[in-house]
Amino acid sequence: MSRKEANKDISRGASAGVAEGTARGRAVAAALEELYPGSVCTLDWHEPWQLLVMARLSAQCTDARVNEVCRDLFVRYPTARSVAEADIAELEEAVRPCGLFRMKAASIKAACGMLIRDYGGKLPDSMEELLRLPGVGRKIANLILGDVYGIPGIVADTHCIRICGRLGFYPETLKDPEKVERILSDEIPAGYQTDTCHRLVDFGRDVCSAKNPGCDRCPAALREICEHLKAGNAGEKQKSRKETAE
Repeated sequence: MSRKEANKDISRGASAGVAEGTARGRAVAAALEELYPGSVCTLDWHEPWQLLVMARLSAQCTDARVNEVCRDLFVRYPTARSVAEADIAELEEAVRPCGLFRMKAASIKAACGMLIRDYGGKLPDSMEELLRLPGVGRKIANLILGDVYGIPGIVADTHCIRICGRLGFYPETLKDPEKVERILSDEIPAGYQTDTCHRLVDFGRDVCSAKNPGCDRCPAALREICEHLKAGNAGEKQKSRKETAE
């Protein structure tokens, strides 16, 4: 299945989760859909095994850098089998710009080897089986399940964790990806989970950044429920009252 075919499957399944989730979850999903109707994974994959490789390389590396590196990488290694059979030193050098290159090269080589040996070259379609692949955790597994198979799941990356904390789904101090995944799985309508996670990435890059949240550019529907913004406004009002009293 290609990326284009996978995106069609996801779109067809979106209506399945309309009535699920909480009021806050539905409001956030709807607001982000209006803001980013065509949002997709920013990793530019074409075959499912490529998404596996790219997702692993993206750890502590920007998606833009991964896309750049993988343009040459997939010319040199055009199949999962060719990655599995690659000389490890040459593979390390090819992925060096993504950082942590020795660990990443070892895990993508091993994962592609298991993919060929145990799954006939096809990515498994269950969390349990995906977690068997070297270097694959729940975040990568949910990305694959959502983008390749249209199976709902929360990709709890840094943008998702930060923004959803600010939006009041849980305390902003919570940084545990698995806890965030469990909470948001109940909050965000199932049929919108994959797309909402992609939209959170776009929103985090464009507006709600880690250091400088662009609250003045935040859509009204999100501003109304943003606990981070409410806390900031409350603090400003308290400061103003204190200065007035003095």
